[in-house]
Amino acid sequence: MRASFLFTSESVSEGHPDKVADQISDAIVDLFLSKDPYARIACETMVTTQRIILAGEIRCAGIQDDHGHLTPEARKEVEDAARATIKRIGYEQAGFHWDTADFACHLHGQSAHIAMGVDETGNKDEGAGDQGIMFGYATDETPDLLPATLYYSHRILERMAEDRHSGKAPFLEPDAKSQVTLEYENEVPVRATALVVSTQHSAELSNEAGQAKLRDYVKGIFEEVLPKGWLPADDKMYVNPTGLFEIGGPDGDAGLTGRKIIVDTYGGAAPHGGGAFSGKDPTKVDRSAAYVARYLAKNVVAAGLARRCTIQLSYAIGIAEPLSVYVDTHGTGTVAEAKLEEVLPKLVRLTPKGIREHLKLNAPIYQKTAAYGHFGRKPEGDFFTWEKTDLVDKLKAAVA
Repeated sequence: MRASFLFTSESVSEGHPDKVADQISDAIVDLFLSKDPYARIACETMVTTQRIILAGEIRCAGIQDDHGHLTPEARKEVEDAARATIKRIGYEQAGFHWDTADFACHLHGQSAHIAMGVDETGNKDEGAGDQGIMFGYATDETPDLLPATLYYSHRILERMAEDRHSGKAPFLEPDAKSQVTLEYENEVPVRATALVVSTQHSAELSNEAGQAKLRDYVKGIFEEVLPKGWLPADDKMYVNPTGLFEIGGPDGDAGLTGRKIIVDTYGGAAPHGGGAFSGKDPTKVDRSAAYVARYLAKNVVAAGLARRCTIQLSYAIGIAEPLSVYVDTHGTGTVAEAKLEEVLPKLVRLTPKGIREHLKLNAPIYQKTAAYGHFGRKPEGDFFTWEKTDLVDKLKAAVA
């Protein structure tokens, strides 16, 4: 790890087209899990100009006919959930409106062959829903143990969304992106060297005076969110650098589930196995194993056993136990990585069922994850359980 360097992460708002798709997909996950905690869902969403399209595979008690198709009542609930999500985000534009956009649902029954490999039967434990590698990461750069560049990128857009929803900034529209570049000295972030926000805005700001008003507003957000003294020079704070951003959202750029996996995780500061999270029930290890890897890495750092920690897990479809557990503390650890690899699986059983039960994942908790990151969030009851640091004492005892 270099001691001094520049690093950048980006975030996107809840109204970014890809995030609209993610939130719809997770609304469907929550809908089906609320009916059947053992439902199987793989829901993909595409949004574009005045159009919402869902596709994927499901298995859920009470909502499918003998051929695996959704009942008419279930199809109506799915459509209502999708439209309610778009309404909550705030899209009531001519090019994308929650009430008038065309809707198509192509969800169908899950493959029996996949179910055969995943289901728990007889002496066979529940298997992983797919093969793959998953990573978890934590760093002591921020109180939430998230990389600082991503932490501040998320917070900028969250503050802007709060102002939009409250009416404090009525000129903002839902689509927005942020980017934060920080300078590190001795591996510690000390200042921002560049800040970028591109945000969709109302027509009233599509003139020179309006853009000046927008720049002043966003710079005020920068001052509020970043630590005092961190702001870069004025000419390194970029607000709508293209000039105008009136046409946006799914009308300006089609959105798809799973295209913002780096925004969802660690902002490029850690590896990513490549699997998206949204739209998937917790038997899919792309989601659940990534959550538990974050949980374990966060507890390692919270326990003071390392300042940075990366954990990799790997799985094969239909096989319960992970094929490998890898720990890297990047030269910051106080305990041998091999020791952590031995101890961590004893604290949490790393099978799909073990993960789901430990983190209480068989619940309708997922739409909240689908904007502003799956990690670095405050645990609230059954929400964001993977952000808890309740293994710290057990971990310290195990490595003593």
